[in-house]
Amino acid sequence: PRSMLWDGTTLVQNCGRMIWIFVDYLTDATQKSQKVFVDVLSEIATHEVEEIGVEHLLRDVKDTTVSSLATEIDGKLKALKSLDGRLREIRSSLDLSIDGKLPLNHEILYYLQEVFNLLLNLNVTELTKAFAVKTSDMILVIYLASLIRSVIALHNLINNKMLNKKYKKTEDSKPVPVPAAAGS
Repeated sequence: PRSMLWDGTTLVQNCGRMIWIFVDYLTDATQKSQKVFVDVLSEIATHEVEEIGVEHLLRDVKDTTVSSLATEIDGKLKALKSLDGRLREIRSSLDLSIDGKLPLNHEILYYLQEVFNLLLNLNVTELTKAFAVKTSDMILVIYLASLIRSVIALHNLINNKMLNKKYKKTEDSKPVPVPAAAGS
């Protein structure tokens, strides 16, 4: 059996791996056998199907330390920041058009008018009431889930305390062995 050394770091130039095998090497001057590592050309290749499968598996890997609620809130926060940046950009463009520094673009104005026409009218009392009811329902669900988790945690705490008392009673009721006196 030959010894083999494998370096798992990826080489940048050819995306292969470095592998060396241990071989006997005869030096010309001394004609002695000397063991040395020799490079072996290697490449790790995959089929396209395997690559797609790995990509599919990695897509579903999630950070378990972050809850889905926190992820959703983070996504909504990023979207709002992006919207704010785009609205500022539109405002600066319109200000430049009003000042005469940019020519008036009717296509952009048409799209802006379309955006304003598609916005919800939040001054309608039925819509405001519907949003309030939906928000209250979601907050109620979160409150109930939190309450249920608290009750379960208290239940587990009580069970643990009772188990500890039971264990302590069994330990106290066991007779303590008395060591025999030497020479009796």
